[in-house]
Amino acid sequence: MIEVDLSQYKNALSRKNQALRLLWTIIWTIFARPLPRRVGNRWKIILLRLFGAQIHATAVVYSSVRIYMPWLLVMKEYSCLAPEVDCYNVAKITLGAHATVSQKTYLCTASHNMNKKDYPLITAPIIIKNQAWIGASAFIGMGVTIGQGGVVGATASVYKNVDPWTVVGGNPAKFIKKRVIND
Repeated sequence: MIEVDLSQYKNALSRKNQALRLLWTIIWTIFARPLPRRVGNRWKIILLRLFGAQIHATAVVYSSVRIYMPWLLVMKEYSCLAPEVDCYNVAKITLGAHATVSQKTYLCTASHNMNKKDYPLITAPIIIKNQAWIGASAFIGMGVTIGQGGVVGATASVYKNVDPWTVVGGNPAKFIKKRVIND
C-alpha cells in the first residue's frame, strides 16, 4: 500500500468559511430543498439573504439548486436559477436582470493551478449580464462573462467570454449566430 503525505496540501478556504458552508448546506437541505418547484420562493430568498446573498425580491431560485457560498451570489430582478443548477461559487457569481440559467447547468468559479505541484485553488467570477440565457446542462467556466442578451446553447461548454446578443454552442462553445429580437 502506498502512503501519501497529505500534510503538504492545505485548504485555501478558512475554517470559518468551511463551518459557514456546512451550516448553509444543513439549513438549505432542511428548510428549502423539500419545497416543491417554485413554491416558497420568498422563503428561499430570505434564507439566501440571511447568508449574505444579494437577491432581488423578483428573482427565482428553485429548491433543487445547489449554491456553494450564498454570500458570493448576486441576482438582479427577474433572474432565475432553474432546477438542479449547480452554482459552485467560490468566487462571485452575478446574474443580471432577466437572466436565466436553465436546468442542470454547472456554474464553476474555481479550479486548480495545474502548473504547481500542490495544485492550489484558483478562482475567478462569473458574470451573466441582463437578458442572457444559459441553456440546459451547460458548463460555464471560471472568469467567463456572458454578454447582455447572449445565449448559450444546451450542453455547451463555455471557457471564454460570450459577446452581447450572440448565440454560442458546442464544446468548446463557438459562435453560431447573432441574436435578433423580433417583436
